[in-house]
Amino acid sequence: MSSRSPREELAEKVAGEITLSEDPGATLRKWRSDFTVSQTELAEELSISSSVISDYESGRRESPGIAVVRRIVTALLDIDERRGGGRIRQYARVISAGFESDIVQDLREYPTTIPLARFYDAIDATELVSGNSDRISGHTVIDSIEAITRLSSEEFYRLYGQSTNRALVFTGVTRGESPLVAMRVVNPTPNAVVLHGLSEDDLWEHAPDLARVDGFSLAVCNTDIETTLERLGELPQVTR
Repeated sequence: MSSRSPREELAEKVAGEITLSEDPGATLRKWRSDFTVSQTELAEELSISSSVISDYESGRRESPGIAVVRRIVTALLDIDERRGGGRIRQYARVISAGFESDIVQDLREYPTTIPLARFYDAIDATELVSGNSDRISGHTVIDSIEAITRLSSEEFYRLYGQSTNRALVFTGVTRGESPLVAMRVVNPTPNAVVLHGLSEDDLWEHAPDLARVDGFSLAVCNTDIETTLERLGELPQVTR
């Protein structure tokens, strides 16, 4: 078990992703967005011009070195801690995720945010309700029956509430009622939920209303699970 704090583990993770990324600027933008920090706020924290942050993220300025990346990551974490540390806690759950593969069939983070439409296209999903955000930075594929029958309430929370900026794909559903009801007790809410193995006609009639109330995109997908996982594996991902 690691003796480091969640902040230290997250700092290493973010710095490593930015430094090793083929597109450091885009990866920096992804993490800044995940922390909901504006370019102006980050620049003020670093006592630099916001145009410098913009130049890094767009690639107009040479990729930041390790020392600059460390300062940027520290600034993001400091801002988050002043807000209550919500993002640090969320990503601590992702870092420490240790679920069995028959419960969590796939858990990935992308080096940059991607359009939700691209995610849906990859698995031939049909969006039924639009959410408050049209981009995601990762996905988790969950066997809903295994999760419901085997996870404790604490594990449920840790799995379902990993991050706001993700898509949760639930497999093994018949109408979608159980995972959506379970999600109501979890905060934060993901950007998107995909109910796998359903058509729109099979869907629980209250599912769209719950999605609208909680502000997440809701989609269904009938592609077989092996193909779905294979296509998800073709999306960009963070390599360790």
